[in-house]
Amino acid sequence: MELREFSSKISDLITSASKSVVTVFTLVPSIDIFFRYREVRGAGSGFFVKPGLIVTNAHVVMNAKEVVVLIPRYGKERAKVLVVDPYRDLALLRVGLRDTEPLPLGDSDKLKVGDLVFAIGSPLGLPGPSVSMGVVSALGRTIAGENIVLEDLVQTDAAINPGNSGGPLINVDGEAVGVATAIIPYAQGIGFAIPINTVKRFIQMIEEFGAVVRAWLGVYVTPLTEEAVKLYELPVSEGVVIVNIVPGSPADKHGLAIGDIIVEANNKPVRKVSDLRAAVEESIGSECVNLKIFRGHKMLSKCVPPVVERVY
Repeated sequence: MELREFSSKISDLITSASKSVVTVFTLVPSIDIFFRYREVRGAGSGFFVKPGLIVTNAHVVMNAKEVVVLIPRYGKERAKVLVVDPYRDLALLRVGLRDTEPLPLGDSDKLKVGDLVFAIGSPLGLPGPSVSMGVVSALGRTIAGENIVLEDLVQTDAAINPGNSGGPLINVDGEAVGVATAIIPYAQGIGFAIPINTVKRFIQMIEEFGAVVRAWLGVYVTPLTEEAVKLYELPVSEGVVIVNIVPGSPADKHGLAIGDIIVEANNKPVRKVSDLRAAVEESIGSECVNLKIFRGHKMLSKCVPPVVERVY
């Protein structure tokens, strides 16, 4: 494919995807240092996942008194905040329009390092949308922001600025493969996105339970790398390593330890952070999550009951 033809294809792809991308304006009540009431204006991005249904970041609309979205071809519309999940940094908005164009949702499990991706959004709240291009730099990142830890993120060198938060990260097929998040203030030259499969489970959970439900064990994990396997001469080549444990959590009470390698959950292999999260979420209503772990050079089995709580 010639460069001109490739450029034209990308331009058409962005034009088509941009029809589903919105700018999100918020009004958040606040008290200044002199204890005076004021309203702070904010801006972010979002995109349609179903007719009338918009996904964005939780931190974009959190505590907002008013949310207005700017929709291509329709102009400004008031939006209702349906659910907010600060643990996943995801939120759903509803607008009255029903003939809006949803963005096709891809499969983030098929992403590979080096894949070409595009971040679409409205940086700094400027009319757009604007586009930045990059590649998938890494997968399965666990990042700590202010009062939040996000797991299983897609890392990209596509520029993601504050106003891009909530906008889609799309692949060369025009499918959303992630939701951009600019919640990490110290990121320099790199951006992060929440995998679209996390969004799919988020929506499915709301449809099934009628609310955002969070199930957790109390572990923070990261994927096992080839370098670690060789360096420590580990007996396994795939799994996730526990890097931190919440004191007093089920994981803590049932004997999990930092450095344990989780290789299986509920009889399914665990290769990525998302595999463990999916197993934990699927265990809602069950007594426990059955884990197989390597500690040192021994295989252990643990049955850990998840904490299930309603988030919103």
